Amino acid sequence: MSMKLAAADLEAIERATFDAVPPEAVGELPGWLLGFDSGTVSRAHSAVPLVHESPGAAAGSSPDAVVIREIEARYAAHGLRAVFRIPTLPTLDGFSAALRECGYEARKPTRVFVASTADMRAAAKGEDAELMAQPDDAWRAVFLGEGFDPVDGASRVQILGRAQHGAYACVRVDGQTVAAGMGSFSHGWASVHGMRTLPAYRGRGMAGRILGAIAEEAMGRGIERAFLQVEAPNVGAQALYTRFGFVVGWDYGYWYSMHERGSGS
Repeated sequence: MSMKLAAADLEAIERATFDAVPPEAVGELPGWLLGFDSGTVSRAHSAVPLVHESPGAAAGSSPDAVVIREIEARYAAHGLRAVFRIPTLPTLDGFSAALRECGYEARKPTRVFVASTADMRAAAKGEDAELMAQPDDAWRAVFLGEGFDPVDGASRVQILGRAQHGAYACVRVDGQTVAAGMGSFSHGWASVHGMRTLPAYRGRGMAGRILGAIAEEAMGRGIERAFLQVEAPNVGAQALYTRFGFVVGWDYGYWYSMHERGSGS
């Protein structure tokens, strides 16, 4: 399956991302969304372009270095360092070069996948996960369990719990919650976040049950398309998502100051 994305889709996906992983504060500049957050989730703490072309490409726009310094100033006003989430595309090579000249480097290559919710639903087999309007303590506990970074897990629980358009999925075995995830529904898209399965229960189709439940909910809301983001080295997760009809939309990297170390995506 292929999915053609229009310019309006790109902006909708970025706005829906901030709905799903809401920063503590959000700002805007022409053509940009700015997420200000003190947690570990880089998606919530990054500046992202709403179009896939260099800000300096448009007639009359500010040079790339000026845009970078203006964004840095916005982050400094919040007591934070700027982080840039930039698609890895030829149209943004010039902006990436400007970031390097300003002392930034790209890390954590990440891939955006898109799918039709009908394809997701068709690939799901067996019983769906349970969906909740709000996360419960057992859902939160999965992020803090064995095999996960507790600091990052606590940050993700806090951020995902702020979502205004979310449904929280879980799979329970003998009363224990062993897998968790979240679907968010806004700007005409469903999105998948926070997929976690306890180590002892991996390989048993838990993630597929969560994806099926999110797709079912999306279709019930009249939403036909979904997206998610996954770190590029995580080939196991990418194989799972491919089986559920997801195809690559684009790749991006997080650009940090060479003096700044980043963590989760």
